[in-house]
Amino acid sequence: MQFNSNQFNLPTVTRNIIGINILMFVMTMVLGDQAYEYFALFNYKSDYFNGWQIITHMFMHGGFSHILFNMFGVYMFGSKLEQMWGAKRYLNFYIITGLGAALIHTLVQDYEITQGLVNINQPTVGASGALFGVLVAFAMYWPNTELYLMFIPVAIKAKYAVIGYAAFELFAGIGGFQAGIAHFAHLGGALFGFLLVTYWNRTNRKTFY
Repeated sequence: MQFNSNQFNLPTVTRNIIGINILMFVMTMVLGDQAYEYFALFNYKSDYFNGWQIITHMFMHGGFSHILFNMFGVYMFGSKLEQMWGAKRYLNFYIITGLGAALIHTLVQDYEITQGLVNINQPTVGASGALFGVLVAFAMYWPNTELYLMFIPVAIKAKYAVIGYAAFELFAGIGGFQAGIAHFAHLGGALFGFLLVTYWNRTNRKTFY
């Protein structure tokens, strides 16, 4: 994947997203479980649920590797989208895909709760849903960009990488693999990202409010 020198000057929204995530991560290190209790996303049926968690959970992470990989993705792919779209459209895209991820996750979680598969008080954190939306958008605009992924020694075009990643998330979600990872939140972010980019491309809108 080729980058120009301007890409290392992070655009405003990308820089702020990364900064807020880092600040929230430091806060969780200081406050511990109390931070997750207030700012992680709990199911709306849980006594721990508060409305602001729909937003705040997108800026929290469960460990160093979690935030490292998510923020690296925001830096690598989100910055290019912001440079193309501008700050306002990119911010809207990021928040909407994150909310879409939370919606799909909650719908699946409701079913899992009724089946006794998960605890109603199990919290969810992470920017992965919004990031998956970012990855889908990147693949739609630059489908033939070659990416090098971990554990795969050859370059893969973005369109194939995203399709493969989505297929794995669906397989893992249905099969119940990798417990503790919100696979359907990732798929929800991907779905909303695809729908939003498709809508914008069809309407050719210059701005989005």
